[in-house]
Amino acid sequence: MATTADIRNGLCIELNNDIFRIIDFSKFQVGRGSGKVWTKLKSSTSGKVIEHTFNSGHPITEVRVERRKFQYLYPDADGYALMNQETFDQITIGDDLVDNGKFLKEGDVVEVLYHAEKETIISVELPQSVVLEITYTEPGLKGDTATNTLKPATVETGAEVRVPLFCDTGDFIKIDTASGAYMERVKK
Repeated sequence: MATTADIRNGLCIELNNDIFRIIDFSKFQVGRGSGKVWTKLKSSTSGKVIEHTFNSGHPITEVRVERRKFQYLYPDADGYALMNQETFDQITIGDDLVDNGKFLKEGDVVEVLYHAEKETIISVELPQSVVLEITYTEPGLKGDTATNTLKPATVETGAEVRVPLFCDTGDFIKIDTASGAYMERVKK
């Protein structure tokens, strides 16, 4: 049995008859009292994000998960069509199990987390960053590089991101899939 000392980002736990994935956590102690562990949890069944506070040392039920690599094929009416890279089996995963799926492009490899005992899908993890081409953005003015001003840009998957003024249509940019933030311009 695990305790709150074992909490880390990405850990899957069972709480209130549901499986939650820990998105964020912080440990703190107030005065002479016992410490607390604040967590931000995402439900694997409903997709809702909740906050929960545990007392330090509180036992938690850790869920054993398996990570399997899948290739994104195409968007489907029910969500996303994925293909297992080892068995070539195809599955369709709903939108609620994929965070920031708007950054997925055909051929990208994602990790699907499975509940080891029940063989059910818990969530889909995208790569930490993706490189996408800007398909449309307003042209930047010459000399507008001194400020941290951002402008909207549409990338090849249809997602809209905020980019610096020096980025133009046709540029390739690196995007953080967790936050959807521009990271850097990439030469191709």
